[in-house]
Amino acid sequence: MFVSASTRCYSDVSFWDACRQLVDLEYDKVEVWMDENSDHLKPSEIAANPEGFLARFRENTRLQPIAFCLASDVTESTFAILSKISKQLRVTQITLEASPLGTPFNAEIDRLKGFLKIANQDGIRVSITTKTGKITEDPRTAVELCQSTPGLGLTLDPSYYMCGPHRGVSFEPLFAYTYHVHLRDTTPEQLQVRIGLGEVDYSRLVSQLERTAYKRALSVELLPELQDPAHRQIELRKMRLLLESLL
Repeated sequence: MFVSASTRCYSDVSFWDACRQLVDLEYDKVEVWMDENSDHLKPSEIAANPEGFLARFRENTRLQPIAFCLASDVTESTFAILSKISKQLRVTQITLEASPLGTPFNAEIDRLKGFLKIANQDGIRVSITTKTGKITEDPRTAVELCQSTPGLGLTLDPSYYMCGPHRGVSFEPLFAYTYHVHLRDTTPEQLQVRIGLGEVDYSRLVSQLERTAYKRALSVELLPELQDPAHRQIELRKMRLLLESLL
């Protein structure tokens, strides 16, 4: 396992500024977060000029990209371009946003199979987020989706199972399907709190992942809208040091 940070931590600034900030905080691996509804980095802009994005990325940052995360829905044609870019950057993981709660189970399977077919051609793993308000908010449904869609994995975010409507329900069965992990500190009442004030047992989490032979990223994802900007750099540094101490 290794530590990375998502540019989602700096989604209130440009993607390039986010990369510079993470380098200053001594992160060397990055998860590329993109959202069509944000000015941070839009999937459509990358798809419109993939070679330009690749060239600018290589020129502007020494961070190693380890995953893409799509926070908004994209067409299969846009996804196909992003999959090709992933392959060129040697990124092997793309996270898709799960569909909203109430989406028919079979409709979600059909949607995901289309993306999996594209990604398989490039050797890219596809996972979906586990979030409150999404079809994956119940851990049992998340497992059933993976079982019904061979090759699909999960981007596990323990915070939503600690303080969401299904808190108290074990999410341990999800570890077997986990392709990627998002982390912050959380209490049963608050999705995000300052590091050390929450109840996430990082040591136990790492041990559970080790038992499933998980060897991929622990990606720090602090949400800017839930944080005092004055504390952000300190919190990101604390989280990196904490996770590195467990590996």
